[in-house]
Amino acid sequence: QVQLVESGGGSVQAGGALRLSCTASGYTYDNACMGWFRQAPGKEREGVAALYTGGGSTVYADSVKGRFTISTDNAKNTVYLQMNNLKPEDTAMYYCAAALSRWLCTFQSDQYKHWGQGTQVTVSS
Repeated sequence: QVQLVESGGGSVQAGGALRLSCTASGYTYDNACMGWFRQAPGKEREGVAALYTGGGSTVYADSVKGRFTISTDNAKNTVYLQMNNLKPEDTAMYYCAAALSRWLCTFQSDQYKHWGQGTQVTVSS
């Protein structure tokens, strides 16, 4: 079955950096949208970044443009989220999600049928 396993969360000070990883298994990795979402306590889940693993399109939330970079290593079935210049408002649980056989990647969470368990990111001021 499809499995998504995240890693790389942690606690950093504002201005610091973290790299999240999500390793996928159980499906054809190079034909899917892979997305990173986050949810802070008391707030709705929001899309952060997404890409099509077959190449080409990426999409970012306005709040992270210029600071976060999503990338993929198809040989490792892994998608990354490099987060630089972190801010306290980036504090949240971060989730990896997969939308199989989709090439137009959006932040509509109902398109993503498979989710990881989440990894916590905490940014202190």
